[in-house]
Amino acid sequence: SGRAGLLLEAVKVSPLIEKVSDHKDFKKLLRTRTNVLVLYTNTASSGDSHLKLLSDVAQAVKGQGTIAWVNCGDPEGRKLCKKVKVDPGSRRGGAELLHYKDGTFHTEYNRPATFKSMVAFLKDPSGPSLWEENPEAKDVVHIETEKDFRKLLKREERPVLLMFYAPWCGVCKRMQPIFQQAATGPRGKYVLAGMNVHPAEFDGLKQEFNVKGYPTFCYFEKGKFLHHYENYGGTAEDIADWMKSPRPPQPKTPEVPWPETDSQVFHLTDEGFDSFLEEHPAALVMFYAPWCGHCKKMKPEYDEAARVLNRASDSPGVVAAVDSTLQKAVSERFKISGFPTVKYFERGEDKYTLPHLRSKDKIIEFMHNPEAPPPPERSWEDQPSSVSHLGLEDFREALKKKKHALVMFYAPWCPHCKNAVPHFSTAAEVFRDDRKIVYAAVDCTRGQNQELCKQEGVEGYPTFNHYNYGKFVEKYNGDRGVSRRTNPASCPSWEKQTGALCLARRSPRTSLNAPPAV
Repeated sequence: SGRAGLLLEAVKVSPLIEKVSDHKDFKKLLRTRTNVLVLYTNTASSGDSHLKLLSDVAQAVKGQGTIAWVNCGDPEGRKLCKKVKVDPGSRRGGAELLHYKDGTFHTEYNRPATFKSMVAFLKDPSGPSLWEENPEAKDVVHIETEKDFRKLLKREERPVLLMFYAPWCGVCKRMQPIFQQAATGPRGKYVLAGMNVHPAEFDGLKQEFNVKGYPTFCYFEKGKFLHHYENYGGTAEDIADWMKSPRPPQPKTPEVPWPETDSQVFHLTDEGFDSFLEEHPAALVMFYAPWCGHCKKMKPEYDEAARVLNRASDSPGVVAAVDSTLQKAVSERFKISGFPTVKYFERGEDKYTLPHLRSKDKIIEFMHNPEAPPPPERSWEDQPSSVSHLGLEDFREALKKKKHALVMFYAPWCPHCKNAVPHFSTAAEVFRDDRKIVYAAVDCTRGQNQELCKQEGVEGYPTFNHYNYGKFVEKYNGDRGVSRRTNPASCPSWEKQTGALCLARRSPRTSLNAPPAV
């Protein structure tokens, strides 16, 4: 209408904003564009404040997203709004913003009406919201550009602690609330700032301040970088205390080698190994590496078992240990490839390998009655199923091609994971022939997968994440509600054919540092 034409002039609406009023045109727009944000207005002028901002946003996301405008006030537009059941008149300000993805309604836009938030949303509609959108982060100074960063350092008289972060990083997400809290306390004594330096444009800045991972905390005084802050497990009080007297990270006190501690275990060398076994016809030997986490957990138990077995005159046998990083010949001879490896020797002969012996009681019980260990369980990966097993090397590539991917991050020793496996496998079987859907699993204990699980924010097992073409959408969690099992309609549409997964994904979780089952 003529009035709308005048309005387009008045508000200087970008030609990049698609003006739609016909239902067929609207359907065509959704069919041909995969990422559309639609402004519905009650009258020709009730979208004024939005249209100016959206014109700038449309320019910034050109080629990646589309912005459309439907005026429900003109006769054609009114029909369209009725058909899609939208009534902007019921909204404050007479306008409503809805997002459509891959041809269907995705979500109402309810993030802040700012250029930065809208651009971030359209570039990644399922991605996490920006840190500065959280009202509780108002006391943190949010830096967007390198220019802003230099300006802050030049002008700020007070000390600055800056958190370089990436939006996807799990440790960053965990530390942000702590950082926010610390920023609220000081009342003008210092500044806490945050900067997302994940984009490639900040590579130079990352090099300058030695940012090798996220988060990295840098402390500045009068514009000069002085120290890194490295207490990633700390509280808001820890940050506040450190800011009172900032100092560089303290070198960790070196660990005392196990043989030098007050240990009753016999520590063996390449040279003395065979003669030791000649003297002791029944011996349990733990091959370990000083850096190995599971070995560290097992050492106190092994020490306790040694106090009993290596001192008693009527002991059924002894316990010994070999540091495989130093005693390489004997470790190679017995083909030691993982740690800890526990072997039982009878009269010098390598009789059993015992992966299940981890606790003092089990060790003592075994030495009193040495028998073959139970046959190892077949790993999930070795069992035939429709689940794709992924690792760091192929994770991103495999997910990029699938409209829906549900990924279960697990640890083989975790009991809740074992309970979830049959349900997850059943669900994968149901969707086996759907090329757009994949059910995948990642064993977080295997090699470099630990890094992948950290990046994906895994903090307990099992964790179920839903991805859309490789982009993280949401975490699946909650109670084990039986209603989910009996009412698959409450599952996402692509999952409605099976209630199995709704049960699986609502299993309880084991925290990351739960010990392996013994």
